[in-house]
Amino acid sequence: MGFESSNGTASPKLLKFLIYGRTGWIGGLLGKLCQSQGIDFTYGSGRLENRPSLEADLVAVNPTHVFNAAGVTGRPNVDWCESHKVETIRTNVVGTLTLADLCREKGLVLINYATGCIFEYDSSHPLGSGIGFKEEDTPNFIGSFYSKTKAMVEDLLRNYENVCTLRVRMPISSDLANPRNFITKITRYEKVVDIPNSMTILDELLPISIEMAKRNLTGIYNFTNPGVVSHNEILEMYRDYIDPDFTWKNFTLEEQAKVIVAPRSNNELDTAKLKQEFPELLPIKESLIKYVFKPNQKTAAA
Repeated sequence: MGFESSNGTASPKLLKFLIYGRTGWIGGLLGKLCQSQGIDFTYGSGRLENRPSLEADLVAVNPTHVFNAAGVTGRPNVDWCESHKVETIRTNVVGTLTLADLCREKGLVLINYATGCIFEYDSSHPLGSGIGFKEEDTPNFIGSFYSKTKAMVEDLLRNYENVCTLRVRMPISSDLANPRNFITKITRYEKVVDIPNSMTILDELLPISIEMAKRNLTGIYNFTNPGVVSHNEILEMYRDYIDPDFTWKNFTLEEQAKVIVAPRSNNELDTAKLKQEFPELLPIKESLIKYVFKPNQKTAAA
């Protein structure tokens, strides 16, 4: 079975994408991107954990590539997964593996939007050191059940040579009204921690994921912008570009632990592998300004 890397020159007319996660944030954005690029796409109607329904989709659509942006993150947040463990396993583990397995059977590359929230700063990767976790590193954060299932499935998917796993973290987009947007979330919190983290600017990175499909890239990629940015740095930009009267309060990780059910992941991911494939990738703070804050700017000059 071949998943040879092409040179990225596939014409939009020859592509047909099957996308799972129509009602999700990333799935919705992917459809819009395909429309704007003239790429033929269909949303999967099957349930991930129902193998015959996925098989029916693959036969009906006959795609060139499959994208999985479906999954359980929990509403309003990952704490939901702590009390809905079987439902979380059903979609995040059983469902994802079923789709990967079927795609492999049919010789199809699966672009799988996963998470980088499976690591936390440690003695080998200290906060502020600039030493990020690499693609081949073993996850060291299983503080939340959500992260635990994601780490499990990532490990199993390493054996599927047709899967491209994209580790997304704290996704941000230029749509500041979206409640899933990390910026929108933290502007609405009563208090925020202030910890540097790797994050994913969707406006820059989602088009790159489409290009990755065209190149038939597989394996694991840290799918964040290079470098880190802290909560306070983002909120300062928000104040400078959007709302000069905006104020916020910080609290410590210990104080945060009292109001959340499951601990949260904080880390820096090494983006050298992605940057080698896409040298134009912007560092996180530059990307934030270019793709998020400049387009939404309401203040006179920042």
